[in-house]
Amino acid sequence: MKSILLHIDHDPAMTARLQVALDMARACNGHITCLQAVSYDVFMPGDFYGSAIAAALPVIRENAEKLRAKIEAELEHEGVPFDWRFEYGVAGQRLIEASPLADIVIMGPAEAGMDRSGPSALVGDVVTRAPVPVLVVPEGTHSFDVGAPMLVAWNGSAESAHALRAAVPLLACSVKVTLACVVEQAGEGKRFDLPSTEGAKYLARHGISCEIVEIPRGEARIADTLFSAAQLRDCALLVMGAYGHARLAELVLGGVTRHMLSEPQMPVLLAH
Repeated sequence: MKSILLHIDHDPAMTARLQVALDMARACNGHITCLQAVSYDVFMPGDFYGSAIAAALPVIRENAEKLRAKIEAELEHEGVPFDWRFEYGVAGQRLIEASPLADIVIMGPAEAGMDRSGPSALVGDVVTRAPVPVLVVPEGTHSFDVGAPMLVAWNGSAESAHALRAAVPLLACSVKVTLACVVEQAGEGKRFDLPSTEGAKYLARHGISCEIVEIPRGEARIADTLFSAAQLRDCALLVMGAYGHARLAELVLGGVTRHMLSEPQMPVLLAH
C-alpha cells in the first residue's frame, strides 16, 4: 500500500483514520495524499437558498482552512511523505476521481453532521464505484498494526474474492490470517461456487498461510458474528466483499455491508 488516499473532513473519525494512515504509511514506506473537498459549489445560481449559501461560504472556507492547517502541522512532524489536494465539489466524486492511482482509500464510517442511523452514503458511493479497496476506520481507533492478526470474511462469492485479492499487501504483513465462513443452516441460503479452500490456495501462492474456520450462523446478525470472531482472535482488520450497486449506494448496499458500515467495531477493508 504505497499510495494512500486519505479523506479529510470534520467528522468524528478524522483523528482515528489519520493515525491509521500514518501507521500504514510507515509500515509500507507509503505516501499519503490528503484529499479535502468542499461541496458548496454544487448549489447553482438562482437556488432558493442561494443567499444563505453565499453568506455561509466564508465560514465554510475558513473552517476548511483551519482543518487543513491543523492536520498539516501534525503531518509535518511525523516523517511521512504527503501532499494535499483541496478541491471543490462532492467529496465522493472527488475521491473516486483520485482513486485510480491509489492503492487504498481511507475513510470514516460517518459523514460530518450525520446522525449515524445507518451507513454513510458517501462511503457507500466510494466503495461501490472506486476501483481500489476502501478502509473504513471507526472513531476510537488509536493505531493500526499491520503485523497483527487479520480476518477475511469468505462466502465464496466474487465480491469476497475481490476483497481477498485487494487485501493481499496487508495480509502478507499479518502474523496470522483467518479465513472465516459463516455457515447457514441447510436450505437457508445459496452456497457460492468458490469454497474457502480456493481462497486459501490463492493466499498460499502469495506466501500467505491461513486458518480456515466455519462459524455457525446462529441468531446473531452476520456482521456481529464476524466482528465477534475477529475480536476473539485479536484482529486489527476485518476484510470483506461489499455488496450493492453504484447508484443510490446508501439504499441498496447488501444487508451485511449495511450493518458493517453502520456500526463498525474495528477497521474494515471493503472491495466491490
